[in-house]
Amino acid sequence: VIGALYPPSGVTGRGSGLVLTGPGSWAQQGSQPQSIKIEGDITLGGLFPMHSRGAAGVPCGEIKREKGIHRLEAMLYAMDQINSDPDLLPNITLGARILDTCSRDTYALEQSLLFVQALIQKDTSDVRCSNGEPPIIPKPERVVGVIGASGSSVSIMVANVLRLFSIPQISYASTAPELSDKSRYEFFSRVVPPDSYQAQAMVDIVKAMGWNYVSTLASEGNYGESGVDAFLQISREAGGLCIAQSIKIPREPRPNEFEKIIKRLMETSNARGVIIFANEDDIKRVLQSAKKANLTGHFLFVGSDSWGAKSSPIQDQEDVAEGAVTILPKRASIDGFDQYFTSRSLENNRRNIWFAEFWEDDFKCKLTRPGIKYELGRRKCTGEERIGHHSQYEQEGKVQFVIDAVYAMAHALHSMHLDLCPGYMGVCEKMDPVEGQMLLQYIRAVSFNGSAGTGVMFNENGDAPGRYDIFQYQLSNVSSPGYKVIGQWTNHLRLNADEMQWSGGHRRIPDSVCSFPCESGERKKMVKGVPCCWHCELCDGYQYLLDEFTCDMCPFDMRPLKNRTGCRPTPIIKLEWSSPWAIIPVFLAILGILATTGVIVTFIRFNDTPIVRASGRELSYVLLTGIFLIYLITFLMIAEPSTAVCAFRRLLLGLGMCISYSAMLTKTNRIYRIFEQGKKSVTPPKFISPTSQLIITFILISVQLLGVFIWFGVMPPHTIIDYEEQKPPNPEFARGVLKCDMSDLSLILCLSYAIVLMITCTVYAIKSRGVPETFNEAKPIGFTMYTTCIVWLAFVPIFFGTAQSTEKMFIQTTTLTVSMSLSATVSLGMLYIPKAYVIICHPEQNVQKRKRSFKAVVQAATVSTHLSQKSNDKTNGESKIVPDRSQ
Repeated sequence: VIGALYPPSGVTGRGSGLVLTGPGSWAQQGSQPQSIKIEGDITLGGLFPMHSRGAAGVPCGEIKREKGIHRLEAMLYAMDQINSDPDLLPNITLGARILDTCSRDTYALEQSLLFVQALIQKDTSDVRCSNGEPPIIPKPERVVGVIGASGSSVSIMVANVLRLFSIPQISYASTAPELSDKSRYEFFSRVVPPDSYQAQAMVDIVKAMGWNYVSTLASEGNYGESGVDAFLQISREAGGLCIAQSIKIPREPRPNEFEKIIKRLMETSNARGVIIFANEDDIKRVLQSAKKANLTGHFLFVGSDSWGAKSSPIQDQEDVAEGAVTILPKRASIDGFDQYFTSRSLENNRRNIWFAEFWEDDFKCKLTRPGIKYELGRRKCTGEERIGHHSQYEQEGKVQFVIDAVYAMAHALHSMHLDLCPGYMGVCEKMDPVEGQMLLQYIRAVSFNGSAGTGVMFNENGDAPGRYDIFQYQLSNVSSPGYKVIGQWTNHLRLNADEMQWSGGHRRIPDSVCSFPCESGERKKMVKGVPCCWHCELCDGYQYLLDEFTCDMCPFDMRPLKNRTGCRPTPIIKLEWSSPWAIIPVFLAILGILATTGVIVTFIRFNDTPIVRASGRELSYVLLTGIFLIYLITFLMIAEPSTAVCAFRRLLLGLGMCISYSAMLTKTNRIYRIFEQGKKSVTPPKFISPTSQLIITFILISVQLLGVFIWFGVMPPHTIIDYEEQKPPNPEFARGVLKCDMSDLSLILCLSYAIVLMITCTVYAIKSRGVPETFNEAKPIGFTMYTTCIVWLAFVPIFFGTAQSTEKMFIQTTTLTVSMSLSATVSLGMLYIPKAYVIICHPEQNVQKRKRSFKAVVQAATVSTHLSQKSNDKTNGESKIVPDRSQ
């Protein structure tokens, strides 16, 4: 016997006791439990959710047209087909005892006790009739197997009882993974795949849509909780998927429970995807609450097979459900069942005790029943209505599996009959009663093509293979709104993303991610404990993106690409001739070289003239050579650095100044010694001849040359690329500077000796300031040195004050070369330009004057001393006449 459970409507009566008392009116007789009983040689049980779960204190609610009536009729249809099939269980009629579960596991457990009545031994030894005879108690029919139940929580509850009495059970809709545990549910089988397959398919769907942050909703009970658990476990194993919220819907929801659930889901609003393993009633109330919260189009539902392709959960909530992706074991519409069901009427379907209630709900009319007052305002049923003509009809998704479950039981019984009763017509003694453990072995061994043409078989756990259709509910931009097949899953996913459509008719798959991908050049800073959530941080400065989590510094000679995905070589620059920083120094140097060359040519041309001879020809040529080299160094400082250029820079940078100031120092020293000596005696000082002056000058110059050559030996000249000099915060402006290996310190040291000579020369010029103007060049040299010192005092702060500037090389090179050119120009202008002017423009002044002896020099020195003393006396307020004894 196969039993079926359906939710009662509260009307009492046995299925066999239905009596049609008049047109359009039904009478029911009998008492609880409400069930359908169909006589047969072998009785099968049936469990179906004929009614929804009732409100508090009431076991059953309203009729379920699809999950209840359609599935029940599918079992009756299958039994009719089998009983009329001469090749399947010939001469054996299948009967049934079908019960209503009211979508409630505890109620279903009470109802299912009817299946095991025949197996419970009753002690009637103490019971006697009034005449003393033992009572005659009719033996209840024996149920050999049960088709059902629908919900996993109901199947689990019933399976625990049926297992005790070895009654096999085949479910057409229960998918909880827990039911695959044969140590606890040994006699349970199913023609639908378990949720472990379904959960895998749903994980694949979520990943295929690019989501990594979703929430889960589960109805309290085995189906919802085990389905979500399987989803969570598979998603953890697969990786790359995080759960924002995992919410359980209570079995008995309190008022505003679903509003609170929606608020919780909105706490992680980025998790728009909601994986829902819930019963039909809970799905409907979730959609209602989302609509009430004005969140239509926000949530992206991925529903399990409890949602499937049903219209009842989304009725009046179509706009909220738009875009929902649902999953359903692969199925097909059974044409034979459609013909059978649409032909059902009140007259030809009296065996279904709930059909009248379905009729009233489907046609929105009211049947007249004895003792029940007619409801005003509602149309009276005529009995002439026809399903599919006067009402909407669409075959429920699990009809195929109900038919396959009944056929699986029939094939198992057929194989068992062939083995135990070969050639016997009807049920033989070996099958009376049917032994449950043996029947289970035959059930697990069946293999046949089901009602949809797909194979029906069971694995060692009693599970069917995983084959699913993927649906999406589409409302906009379609000719007929409804569920559309967008893919399949058979061990792997095949999803047609082009066929998908979302809220408002949009084609682009919405996002359900905790954090959006980082922009180019940004690294992920993970949120602790949530591997799908991160903050994006820009790789700044000279960093590039090493991997998605790490920024690393580019090598010293490189800078990051604009998108910071790698590094690129830093451009190399040098001071170009066309640069404004070079044009001004070069212009000054060219003018200086031309002027110096002109003076030299003039002096050579008029080498024996009095002015040239009086200026000290030998030292003048040395000094002019130094001035020429000072101008020339500008070109070396601007030229592209190379080993040769760097060597000449080291050599000539300080040499030109050294030559100039050595010559001037020798001159001022000579004058100073002559006049100092003249104050003491008439004997001339030593080393005042031209030859001596040249020797002294070259000795002073040799010190500079010696230092430079030692520098060459210790550190040979070479070029370097300085990547630190022009390395601003923005790497786009970073440049490598090609330069000689001369630091600021080495440059100053190179000039230091010339500066010492310059300062010493200045000291002698100050000491010689009292020398009469007619004596040699003491005063012009003095003015030259004063001006030069001012130039170099201005040079120092400019040179070192720009050390941190990104234009350091340009500024310092320009400052150095301009300062050197100015100092050379001062020397040239003060000492030689006037002489050249007289030689060229006033040749009449270039004549021999009276030659002065050393004695005349001594007299001049004495006069100078006396004048100096008089000046001091007047300053002290005293006037003293000193006789002039020099005459």
